[in-house]
Amino acid sequence: MKKLTSRERILRTFRHQDVDRIAMADYPWKGTLQRWKKEGLSENTDWRDLLGFDKTEQILPDISPRFEYRVLEETDRYRIVTTSWGETRKEFKEMDSTPQSLDFYCNSSDRWEETKARMKTYYENRIPWDKLRHEYPKWKADSRFLRLEFWMGFDATHSFMTGFESAMIAIHEEPEWLMDVFDTQLTVMLDLFQKILDEGYEFDGIYWWDDMGYKGSTFFSPQTYRGFLKPYHKRACDWAHERGLTVELHSCGFIEPLIPDLIDIGVEMLNPLEIKAGMDPAKLKKLYGDQLAFHGGINAQTMHDPEKVRAEMERIIPLMMEGGGYVFACDHSIPNTVSLEQMKFISDLAHKLGTYKG
Repeated sequence: MKKLTSRERILRTFRHQDVDRIAMADYPWKGTLQRWKKEGLSENTDWRDLLGFDKTEQILPDISPRFEYRVLEETDRYRIVTTSWGETRKEFKEMDSTPQSLDFYCNSSDRWEETKARMKTYYENRIPWDKLRHEYPKWKADSRFLRLEFWMGFDATHSFMTGFESAMIAIHEEPEWLMDVFDTQLTVMLDLFQKILDEGYEFDGIYWWDDMGYKGSTFFSPQTYRGFLKPYHKRACDWAHERGLTVELHSCGFIEPLIPDLIDIGVEMLNPLEIKAGMDPAKLKKLYGDQLAFHGGINAQTMHDPEKVRAEMERIIPLMMEGGGYVFACDHSIPNTVSLEQMKFISDLAHKLGTYKG
């Protein structure tokens, strides 16, 4: 088979069609890229070109309530800020640290109508038009896989708007409030996406984050999922399929019990298959490999160790590539423990193991 472009390879992977090699699409942390630049990656070199990874690009409109961003406190180690979503958070300055949520303005239904009205206020710059006009021609000329990135659902809501405790209580005590949040997020997002498409920009798929599990368990039962979140996920899938777009969902954590429902609504690819949470790529491939494509499944905690990651890749890649439908990546994002030399080793091995014979 001739060498495919990134767009061709990923589209064919969604469809479980023959490809020259497995698709490879991963995402290093900012600190990882900083490390690689210190180790020889040129400022003008795209790491994906250097390592032979496929190129995906995305556009994410801003549907936030546009609350004022303010710096409340700053030290040498951290900064406490309020965000456009109304979250008060402590942002640590250590490389690739996780922010600490301190408070949320919309942590109850009492403040939802105000927040909702702000989200539904249209601003021209909710869409990154300048980025589109400048980058899109280059993306198309380079045959990259282009995605519309959705910001909606349980993870987005509890992480940035309400806080986890408030969201979990609302599932049982005020589900109509939470469902209105999802509906508003999705409605505003689809409206902005349609404006992009109406301007003649063409995309290949949609992608959204909605972490629905942690180690060994989902955050809620499949029955609960069906009642308060599944309808909005389905609406996103239906919108995409009506426009000929592929559908990929990212959900960290153990979400195996939800997979039949995800297939039912039209999710075509699942990411990232988090090993440390209990996801088993080999098992999922056996159970659902004819209905679902998979993206990820390589334990990020092994990536810094040549022998451990080699064993992981030699076990996972041959299983996942059988019959098509697999995109190589780690089960989170590439951590800053991985050197540029080690990433070259991983890339070379993925190309070797993931090239189809004949």
